Amino acid sequence: MSHDGDEMENVVDDYEMGEVDDDIYFRARVVGDSESDDEDDDEYDNLDNKITDTSAADARDGKDIQGIPWGRLSISREKYRQTRLEQYKNYENIPQSAEGSEKVCKPTRKGGKYYEFWQNTRSVKSTILHFQLRNLVWSTSKHDVYLMSHFSIIHWSSLSGKKTEVLNVSGHVAPCEKHPGSLLEGFTQTQVSTLAVQDTLLIAGGFQGELICKYIDRPGVSYCSRTTYDDNAITNAIDIFDSPRSVILSFFCYNPLLALVLLGKDNLRDDNCIRDFDLERFQLSKHFCFPWPVNHTSLSPDGKLIVIVGDNPDGVLVDSQTGKTVAPLSGHLDFSFASSWHPDGHTFATGNQDKTCRIWDVRNLSKSVAVLKGNLGAIRSIRFTSDGKYMAMAEPADFVHVYDASNGYEKEQEIDFFGEISGVSFSPDTESLFIGVWDRTYGSLLQYNRCRNHLYLDSLL
Repeated sequence: MSHDGDEMENVVDDYEMGEVDDDIYFRARVVGDSESDDEDDDEYDNLDNKITDTSAADARDGKDIQGIPWGRLSISREKYRQTRLEQYKNYENIPQSAEGSEKVCKPTRKGGKYYEFWQNTRSVKSTILHFQLRNLVWSTSKHDVYLMSHFSIIHWSSLSGKKTEVLNVSGHVAPCEKHPGSLLEGFTQTQVSTLAVQDTLLIAGGFQGELICKYIDRPGVSYCSRTTYDDNAITNAIDIFDSPRSVILSFFCYNPLLALVLLGKDNLRDDNCIRDFDLERFQLSKHFCFPWPVNHTSLSPDGKLIVIVGDNPDGVLVDSQTGKTVAPLSGHLDFSFASSWHPDGHTFATGNQDKTCRIWDVRNLSKSVAVLKGNLGAIRSIRFTSDGKYMAMAEPADFVHVYDASNGYEKEQEIDFFGEISGVSFSPDTESLFIGVWDRTYGSLLQYNRCRNHLYLDSLL
């Protein structure tokens, strides 16, 4: 992972809809510098146009789903889309990786309609702090979603239309329960880099290796730990799994390249690792290290295999009990930041800065089954529906692609908007797809609902 300050100035070219004017100018900015800029909450764009939420009915009547007043601008949406496609700068650790991967990409048919727009909620301001880490949106039901908004983890209910602050990490956070290894003094001003929620358990990871565990249905925080004391060892990814032994596990990825770059270290530390926690006892149960920094991991449905991707073009498939390599994953041309298992246990996907998502089958890992291409940039987040029918892959901005996984990824639905993507999440029942959009003016939460042939299902809660 790169986090060099000079590089950030040049490559994090995050265009903002908040700078819309008659010349459709979008000012570039550095990720994470906007916390002080939201005091007025940008309820109006600079055309004195009140920005409101958008419903499915509004969209059917022709309203832009994000409330952008294209009719009052001197450029059309189509023209600006073309400008974005031409000018957006994809970050690469390995130069020309996207061009190199293009020739092996699988052509897909567009026009699929698997999820339809339901609502865009502007009162839910989704934010990010790191330009490469985009796993900050998690759904626990078709109506419930959790996401980061500056220093707050908030819950949004699309059923009640209300948002609730679940945890504020801007001040002091300390555990109210006693567990071995828990830091009773807690943390102050935690910068959350990644998030995971399953059922009632919420886990947040920080830029300094912080780990905060909270049960949503209990007051206070259950557990705080700093799982590494390396300076600036960032928590890259968290996921929560039910193991075959019914013990909840979580994997954490730490990337010392952040310390290497910012502190000028001339050799890597020994923390290119993942950690497996038993969250019934809040105890570390396994600790595996690799020759390069790990950015993301995924555990297979049967709990036997782990996909490991990171600051290396090749990923690895490892044994979850021993950490030993089962097979290399060769084909990507840059560093990877996303992975996900299909519920069938045979198929998994990896997302890379070469602008591709590769589909793999564990029964033949000599090459990937398919190579799917993004439009603007790296594939930063991948999710399968729990029934295995669909897969969503998110780019850094503007596009989420939903593929028909049950029919060989031959056809896709392209969800198209403007803004950086903080995360994507299917609800466990597959009925909803939530997309966090980060922008100073048009930041919001998008909700799409699964298309059904029987319209009477729409009336069911």
